[in-house]
Parts: sequence; structure tokens; C-alpha cells
Amino acid sequence: MRLIVASTGASGMIYGRRLLEVLRDKGVEIHLVISEAARRVIRHELGGEEVFHQLAHKVYDPWDLEAPITSGSFLVKGMVIVPASMRTIAAISHGYGDNLITRAADVQLKERRPLILVPRETPLSTIHLENMARLSRLGACILPAMPAFYHKPKRIDDLVDYLVGKILDQLNIEHSLYLRWGEIITPRTG
Repeated sequence: MRLIVASTGASGMIYGRRLLEVLRDKGVEIHLVISEAARRVIRHELGGEEVFHQLAHKVYDPWDLEAPITSGSFLVKGMVIVPASMRTIAAISHGYGDNLITRAADVQLKERRPLILVPRETPLSTIHLENMARLSRLGACILPAMPAFYHKPKRIDDLVDYLVGKILDQLNIEHSLYLRWGEIITPRTG
């Protein structure tokens, strides 16, 4: 399986790193793009982007508009942008493929392949919501970085694994990163 993973300039790089780790462990061929803004956020949140590069099979310059992932003939299972900045979401929503990430996302939409966007922003303005609604109507999956608590997380890693598991669910990739509803035994009260 071949997948495009991109990170853009929003907080939440821990999600991108963990997704890359899990995909690599599952033998997925990872084609990675990190925006200039994402590089700054990665340095701030995680110390450096080297681990991202080590987990990918191929890393592209974000301005390389001749990269294979700009073509629909380059077969991939889909694309995940994690985290997805509101700037990137706006550009994709309006067909503005000015860099490799937005162009590759546009290709996923036109080819009707999975495009999963993981926004990490709060609060959301009406503009943000309208851009995400437009992308949803166009076939993209909007998967906000929102934690769940029914699985009783004990550590930050549990919250991160939950979100990464939800991404894998959208790609139909089996995992055991979190307990699903119904797999959890909860005591009855009252």
C-alpha cells in the first residue's frame, strides 16, 4: 500500500509523527511532504523533523510541483494531512494548488481517492467551517483532532493513538490502537 502523508503549519505534530510510526510498522509505503510552516512547528513541538524523514520512504520538497504525487497516474491509496492548517484547508477548498501539498490534495479529490484532513484549531470561524463543509461535500473526510474519553485514556499517548486509530479506520487499515465502543466493559450505575 502507498500513501501520501503531509504536515502543515498547525499545532499537533505529535499526531503526524505517531501516524508515520504506525504506518511504517504496517509496511505502508509513505510519501511525505512537510510544509515550511510545519517545519517550524515540528522544531517547536518535537525538537526536529529528522524522525519524520526517517519514517518515510520518500520525502518531497513542498515546492516540487513536478513530483510524482502531483499526477493522478501515480497510484496511491489516499492522502492524510495531519495536522492540517486552516490556510491549507482554504487553499484546497478553493482549488488553489500553489504548492505540492495542495496540488496533491487536489489530485486526490479529482481521482475520488480518500483525502483525510486533520484540522487542529480552536475556536473555528465561520470561514473555517464553510471551507471544511465545502471539502466534505467534495468527498474529503474532515477528522478534527478531538479526543475521546470513553476508552478511559491514562496518558497523552492514549489520546494520540485514539486519533491515529480513527485515521486508520478511514483508510480501512486494521489496528488495535484503542478500544472501540462495545469492547469496553463499563460498570452499570443506578
